[in-house]
Parts: sequence; C-alpha cells; structure tokens
Amino acid sequence: MRPPRPFTTTAAGALATVVVLFGLLGMGAGPAAADGDASWAISTAANDFGSDRQNYSYTLDPGGRIEDGLVVVNHGTTPLRLAVYAADGFTDEGGGLDLVTKDVTSKRVGAWVRADRPDVTVRPGGSAEVPFMVTLPADAAPGEYMGGIVTSTSAADGTGAGRRLGIRIRLRVGGELRPDLSVEDLRVRYSGTANPFGKGDATVTYTIRNTGNAILAARQSVSVSSLFGSASGGAGRIGDSPQLLPGDTWKVSVPVHGVVPALRATGTVTLVPLVTDAANSVALLAGVETTAHAWTVPWTLLLLLVVLCALAAGVVAAKRRRSSDR
Repeated sequence: MRPPRPFTTTAAGALATVVVLFGLLGMGAGPAAADGDASWAISTAANDFGSDRQNYSYTLDPGGRIEDGLVVVNHGTTPLRLAVYAADGFTDEGGGLDLVTKDVTSKRVGAWVRADRPDVTVRPGGSAEVPFMVTLPADAAPGEYMGGIVTSTSAADGTGAGRRLGIRIRLRVGGELRPDLSVEDLRVRYSGTANPFGKGDATVTYTIRNTGNAILAARQSVSVSSLFGSASGGAGRIGDSPQLLPGDTWKVSVPVHGVVPALRATGTVTLVPLVTDAANSVALLAGVETTAHAWTVPWTLLLLLVVLCALAAGVVAAKRRRSSDR
C-alpha cells in the first residue's frame, strides 16, 4: 500500500500556524518531503472507502455522518504516545496548505472531525488504528472544505518538539457549488525612463480572493494599454495561482515592460477560475476582468521639449535684438 502524503513540522515559540509539507489538494502523486525522519508513519485505514487512498475525500449532506480510520505504525524501539486531533486548513503566503495548531479553535473540518480518543500509544514495531467520525451540523454551508487529521508528539510527550504527521481531508458539503474569484486592490505603478523617446516599465499589483464556496486556482493574464487603447506592454506568461480555499487570498505583483508613456495607461487583469475535481480533471470557467489606471507622463520628453522651446525662444529673442540694433 502506498502511504498517503504526510506533512511534518517543528513548532517554534507560539506560532499560530504550522506549515504543511504535503501538496495542496493532493493533485500530485508521491509523498512530500519530511522535516527529518519521523519515528512513525501513518496511512488511511482499509475499509469500504478503499485500501490504497492517498488522502481522505468525502461528500456529505448537512447533518450527515460517516466513520473512517487512521493507521499509525511505530518504527521506533520504544513505545510511542501521540496526540490525535483534526484541524482546519488554509492557504499560506507561500501557496501551500497550512493547518491551524491544536491551540487554535477550528470552525470547520477541525470541528466536524473527531477521533474516538485524544491520543494513541503504539508498541515498538507495532501499529494501531484510530477510528474517527465526521459529523456535519444541520446548517453546514454547501461547498468545499480542507483540513487534516494530525498525529503529534508535542502534546503527548511534553518534549515540545512539535513533530507532526497528518493526512489531509477534503470535504464536499452537499448543495449548490458556486465557484467565483475576484480581483481586489488592483494598482498600476509606472516607472519612467531617462530616454525621452524610450518606453518605461510598470508594476501591476493585485489580490486574488476566492469569493465562492469551491476550491479554485486562477489562470492569470496581465496587460497594460495606452490612453488610446493600443497595446503598450505585456507581462508575458504568468504562472497559475495556487489552489485557494474559499475565503482565502493570494497577492500578486507582475512587472510589465515596454510601456509607452502616453499620459494615461490602463492595466487589465484577467482571471480564469480553474476547478479540479477528485479525479484530477481541470475545468476552466468564465473569466473575470478588472482594470485600473495610472499616469504615464513622459517627463524626460517634456523636459526636453521645454529646453528646446527655451532655446528656440532664445534664438528668436537674439534675432530681434540684432534687428533692433541695426
């Protein structure tokens, strides 16, 4: 059986979150890198859901309930005691999936998943299965949720090492799925050029927000056009955003080269939502377009024109003086 992709971390101080080292949503195959070698391993239990699962994935209606299990294997030479708990997930600033720590109150997956006991002790070389139950409240909102079930040394052995291994849980609550993205705080900043006849650069910054109830990524394109609507500069190929959980945001900064300083420019950001289902099939939804404006004043050219006008005026004045002296 190929084990599910684990995550590990080492706690530091009073951090409110912990970086999870498995790939978000499990779209890739194979285990993620571990933070050193853990003395134990975990896997999904073999049951009616299957015997070779990479993670947990459920579809439940509000008020529904299902049971599943987590298997813990002790590779060490001494008995191992681990805390077992569930936690909510979110997208961190690096685009990975984070889980809130045990001391942070979970409100979704972490609140709806309960292990049948708070800790487990596994003999050396042995294994133990920890059953858990997923129970949705009757008023659970439709949509997709992400979290995980975690085994940890920190709460059980008092060492404070904070080593954790867990398996992600993707939960689809029945009802209407409304995938939607928005662009917020779109700004265009122009940097001129010393060449009076040259082109400058612009920086387009914005925030992508998942305003729907589905887990989404975004295909992005950015362009800057001149005052008269002609193409001025393009950003080239921009990578897709990471998968964003409902309510999550992702900040983007894109350089755009070759912007014509034609007094006023328009920056345009287009997002195409990408929906990936449990079978790893990707669907492209209707795009979202947002614009913002910036002044692109050719100061160097204007200064050159002022100097030329001053020189011309000086020449004319000198000619008039010579004419009046005759």
